[in-house]
This record gives sequence, structure tokens and C-alpha cells, in this order.
Amino acid sequence: MKPEEVKHHVKIYLNVFVALLFLTVVTVGISYIDIGVGPGIALGLLVASVKGSLVACYFMHLLDEKKTILWTLFATVISFMILIFVPLSSMISNAGY
Repeated sequence: MKPEEVKHHVKIYLNVFVALLFLTVVTVGISYIDIGVGPGIALGLLVASVKGSLVACYFMHLLDEKKTILWTLFATVISFMILIFVPLSSMISNAGY
């Protein structure tokens, strides 16, 4: 690998690191905003999803992986959403909201 390529990769990793630090500060800031429990959790999960995507894409090198691995990751995310929202919808319907 050429020195220019290494410098380019280091710059990308540093930018991702700075973005993760910033998003961590945003997450802490969200906890101090009085917007209610539901919107606060939704906003926190949104920021956490962005942070998780940055880590997966750059530090775990998923941007360079084959399509099969990306489709497996996509299927995992969809399955996770189903496993989260099916019980949540059941809880909401049983609570009478």
C-alpha cells in the first residue's frame, strides 16, 4: 500500500471518529431535552443507528464486502425490527392506547 493510500485511510478513520464523538455528545444532549419519553427514545435510537452504521461500515469494513454479506446484514436488521415492533404493537393494543 502506498503512503498516500494510508494517509487517505487514516483521514477517513479520523473523520469517522470525530463524527462518533459528535454524535455521542448529541446523544447526551438529547437526554437533557424535555421532549417526552417516546420521542426522546426514538431520537436516541436514530442517533444510535447512525453511530452503529458508521462503525459497521468503516471500522468493520462492510462497505468493501460482497453483496451477499450486505444482504445478510439487511435481513438481520429487518428481522430485528420485526422482533422489536411485533411485541411493542401487542403491548400497545393490550394497554388500550
